[in-house]
Amino acid sequence: MSAADVLTVAAEGGIIGDGRTGANLALGVGFAGIVLGWSALARLAGRIRVGNPRTGALSALVAGLAGTFLGLLHLATSDGGPGTGNGMVGAVVAVPLGLAAMELGRRALKRS
Repeated sequence: MSAADVLTVAAEGGIIGDGRTGANLALGVGFAGIVLGWSALARLAGRIRVGNPRTGALSALVAGLAGTFLGLLHLATSDGGPGTGNGMVGAVVAVPLGLAAMELGRRALKRS
């Protein structure tokens, strides 16, 4: 691959492409919400002694809501179907991931 080809690919959005970037962002935010919710529940159970479980629970709720919103937004604005490189499958996975993060945050908030 020549230098001109590398620059062309970089200008077009790289190997991942612009279509998958939004879905990857939604997946990352949803996964971060899952981690925050799990750690908040672990703090409440006494397995982790550092941090405030209520703050972690609220953070998990916000991250889960943002991940769900971003996934739904990507689904609504993407054209094509699954397998076209637009990130539709990633967005479909991001929605329940965000909902699960919201549920973990809700449980931790309820227990605190």
